[in-house]
Amino acid sequence: MPLQANSRQVSSNQQHPHPGLAATVRKHLASDYRRPVAEHSRAAYRTVTECLEREARPLVLDSFCGTGRSTALLARAFPDHLVVGVDKSDRRLARHTGGGEGNYCLLRADCEDIWQLLLADGLQVARHYLLYPNPWPKAKHLQRRIHGHGSLPLLVELGGEITLRSNWQLYVEEFGLAMHLAGRRGFISRVNGEPPLTLFERKYRDSGHSLWQFTTAKLEHKVP
Repeated sequence: MPLQANSRQVSSNQQHPHPGLAATVRKHLASDYRRPVAEHSRAAYRTVTECLEREARPLVLDSFCGTGRSTALLARAFPDHLVVGVDKSDRRLARHTGGGEGNYCLLRADCEDIWQLLLADGLQVARHYLLYPNPWPKAKHLQRRIHGHGSLPLLVELGGEITLRSNWQLYVEEFGLAMHLAGRRGFISRVNGEPPLTLFERKYRDSGHSLWQFTTAKLEHKVP
């Protein structure tokens, strides 16, 4: 069922970048991420290795892809790449309706596990999309945000052009600060005048939210 355009703005007890952001990011960048890879993630990852064995292609990673709508659209935008969408929810992935090319796959797995497995195989990504992650807006939940999580070094090491979008400007600003601390400078801009990549993007836009993105480099291709 389509999402209704009645989404509320993000409400938070935090009005500025978290005072502990820099210390948290530096701690994670100086540490190894040691959580064991779950077996279901390892099994899902075999789809990626099988696809690459059939035809070596540069990778586009769509982490926390939800229903996979964005994955299918990115596959159209980058037909010479293998586009991999990852989400931990069977329920969300079951809502996927296709609509893309044959150069993408969807994995039911933990994103951090897939990042670990790619790096263990010596693989990096050409582009990495992180579209409308859960903002965890309470200040006490900083370490549940992507840029405050212990897996941040994996994201950085995967390389590629990183694009993160959110309807909470502060989240994007914090992510940009974390990327700066990790040596991945970029810029923040408004998301305007293009068809939505995800159902949440459409819902937020139709609800009148301002949409923001951080990207490490200007994209060479327009997303349909």
